[in-house]
Amino acid sequence: MLFSVMQLVGGLILSLGWIPQIVQIVRTKSVADLSLKSYLLMLLGIALMESYAVNLTLTGVGLAFLITNTLSLAVVSTVILLIIRYRKQ
Repeated sequence: MLFSVMQLVGGLILSLGWIPQIVQIVRTKSVADLSLKSYLLMLLGIALMESYAVNLTLTGVGLAFLITNTLSLAVVSTVILLIIRYRKQ
């Protein structure tokens, strides 16, 4: 139980750590120094981990991992969409 809570809290911190980047992009409307390739690779890695998290959850463990990984997938996807929207404006 303790490790599930630690995983959930750690995953939330890692997932929500992207929020300041999103706020900065929206506020400045600038993505000049961000690498789309890096974020796409990160998205691929998270998507692969998402399939693993779904598998774990279906076997009865890993719900905390699925929740935090899905949140990371959504947040990194948001950054990618913002990079595409604001590049070269």
